[in-house]
Amino acid sequence: MTDSIRSAAASALVDEAGTGAPSGSDRKERVGTMPPETAPDQRTHAAPHPRRGRGPLYAALDLGTNNCRLLIARPHDRGFRVLDGFTRIVRLGEGVSVTGRLGDAAMDRTMEALRQCRNKLRDHQPTRMRLIATEACRAAENGPAFLERVKNEIGLDLEIVDRRTEAELAVTGCADLIDGEAQGALMFDIGGGSSELAWLDFRGGRPRAQGRMSASIRSWQSLPVGVVSIAEKFGGIDVTHEVFEAMVEFVASHLRQFRGREKLRQMIGTHPVHLIGTSGTVTTLAGLHLGLERYERQKVDGLWMRRDQVDETMRALLGMPFERRVAHPCIGKDRADLVLPGCAIFEAIRREWPTERVRVADRGLREGILISLMDADRAQKRPNRYPRRQGNGQ
Repeated sequence: MTDSIRSAAASALVDEAGTGAPSGSDRKERVGTMPPETAPDQRTHAAPHPRRGRGPLYAALDLGTNNCRLLIARPHDRGFRVLDGFTRIVRLGEGVSVTGRLGDAAMDRTMEALRQCRNKLRDHQPTRMRLIATEACRAAENGPAFLERVKNEIGLDLEIVDRRTEAELAVTGCADLIDGEAQGALMFDIGGGSSELAWLDFRGGRPRAQGRMSASIRSWQSLPVGVVSIAEKFGGIDVTHEVFEAMVEFVASHLRQFRGREKLRQMIGTHPVHLIGTSGTVTTLAGLHLGLERYERQKVDGLWMRRDQVDETMRALLGMPFERRVAHPCIGKDRADLVLPGCAIFEAIRREWPTERVRVADRGLREGILISLMDADRAQKRPNRYPRRQGNGQ
């Protein structure tokens, strides 16, 4: 991890009027998994007045090119229970691939979403939190200036993480979905402005703790392509077969630069390896495959899809006109022009490294952050197994 890491304490929140829960609120409780042990993480500080009496709370915010997402959770058994959350499509990176700058309208939408997140953080007062920004703020000339505005006007101090950190957090968040019998896995996270890939190789042994799974990364790559940038380059509304194939080839040209490309292909041919995908593209395909009348996370997260099932679902989606995509409850108007560009990225990965199965993950960076923060506190609380002897030099 090469980016400097800044601490984010709940005390940094400043007052501003208005608290109601937004339409993008995701307040349902759900249980996540947390590994038993990992190395201490010193990148956050405790808030001075955390909520007491019911155990510590943790928060993770992920500001991406397309979405603003927040999770607030409490440790539960060997995992965590989500108490509150927020998700909103803000399209912060809209136009960045063309202009190199964040647009005024996009920044205004994002500021409003971040105010809602700030209100939730103020309400819950988490003990620790980590707030990150990814590709849109990395790539945009005015990304750092925008985050300074966020800090001054809203009181949230977001850090721009580098691409390797982003890949490692995604691996940590999805680690418990990797098949226990697999000798390797290729994890991919299709974002709005970039897509991260990480090849995990367990032939030399698998980490016992899920939070240390990133230690098994043999090779990784951050593609400078995401659903928003592909849609801006090729269009996402009327996508013909020819346009879709052009999208796939464009992504494939970047995949050819993956270090260990041929060795991964060889491993897939001789060892049990599967894909694991974390993105709105993959979860949308899963919802379509299941025939859901509305999106249900508990049915999608962890779902296995065979190669032929992905083929069939993609064909159906390619044949679906824009109006039907808008009306479909698992897609909707906010994603209708982005889902096929996302499928093109997924298809390029599948063609480059064909596996029999893919596991669908409705989790990622936020869960990876929560696991890391909770593990850090657990590690600090563990007693020293070999305490220093006292007195008389004995």
